[in-house]
Amino acid sequence: MTWIAAAALAAWVWLLLGQGFFWRTDVRLPKATRQGPGDRPPEPGDWPPVAVVVPARDESAVLRVSLPSLLAQDYPGRAEIFLIDDGSSDGTGKLARELAEEYGGLPLTVDSPGEPEPGWTGKLWAVRHGMALATGHKDGGDVTYLLLTDADIAHEPDSLRELVRAARDADLDLVSQMARLRVATGWERLIVPAFVYFFAQLYPFRWVNRPRARTAAAAGGCVLLRREAAERAGVPEAVRQAVIDDVAMARAVKRSGGRIWLGLADRVDSVRPYPRLSELWRMVSRSAYAQLRHQPLLLVATVAGLAVVYLAPPVALCAGVLTGRPALLAAGGAAWALMAATYIPMLRYYRQTLWLAPLLPLTAFLYLLMTVDSAVQHWRGRGAAWKGRTYARPSAAP
Repeated sequence: MTWIAAAALAAWVWLLLGQGFFWRTDVRLPKATRQGPGDRPPEPGDWPPVAVVVPARDESAVLRVSLPSLLAQDYPGRAEIFLIDDGSSDGTGKLARELAEEYGGLPLTVDSPGEPEPGWTGKLWAVRHGMALATGHKDGGDVTYLLLTDADIAHEPDSLRELVRAARDADLDLVSQMARLRVATGWERLIVPAFVYFFAQLYPFRWVNRPRARTAAAAGGCVLLRREAAERAGVPEAVRQAVIDDVAMARAVKRSGGRIWLGLADRVDSVRPYPRLSELWRMVSRSAYAQLRHQPLLLVATVAGLAVVYLAPPVALCAGVLTGRPALLAAGGAAWALMAATYIPMLRYYRQTLWLAPLLPLTAFLYLLMTVDSAVQHWRGRGAAWKGRTYARPSAAP
């Protein structure tokens, strides 16, 4: 047990210093450069045309909050919203039209692509339809950027303007912000900040943002994509089977020579509630095994890694106390302390009590069970189930 505790401590020293400083939360969208007294503010004609594509399937419960925030975007150039109703049964499309009439703002087009063709996930089929509609609609031929945003994402009025500004200032082909997820219930407080923490550990933002680094990722709720880069990367066709479509899209863009950026959001929020453990469980488990590329050996390695890195430290500390073995107690305690310390910045970002930091092993254990459940559901033929659709393992890697 002492050797396992020592291995856990070594792992946390490495994670603290060698994993792209994943635990830091200061990777944010750069602020606008202040203009001098004689500088002219950008005119509307200086801002490129943008098409906002919103895939939506049975989203009437959240659309009343999210869609008005898009309609109210304070964008100096030309922008238009295309909400793609992906076979909803709850009146999503009708509600979207009503909200556009009630709030006004940016022009809104609502359309439906029909059932997805074989080999496509529903969301990417809707995104494909929205992108084609946007670029072929009225003056769509000169659309420069596409904002791909989920129906549960609310944007502050300057969100689109700041995304485009950041993309142009740094000559980026893809700019993505990890929306701040809702944290209101006890289960959300326990699980949601850790979801982003684990994502950043897997895809350190600093590595993602290095042009020469192989690491690529995006947060699907908010992705600003240069149209030219999408065409060069073959998006979305190249990733049409991907369940984790945001990461697959970022990989395709970076692989084709595009520059990408990913960071935490300050003014972009998810309004989707996950009040019960069962809902959070489905949210994680539907894609966890896909993240492991449906490989049993990767599943075994992941479970073993989670057990050593997250579960062994508190077990070692307790065992050291009970058996009177100072080395075991010290190694376990030090590893647990480092673990909690790296979690504190994310808890602060989510404005949560720091007393949740020592509970990270419990949260990791829940994620371990969700990952195993994801594999079990796949082996039972249920694949990645979401809103009435089930996706099996892709026939070929995107």
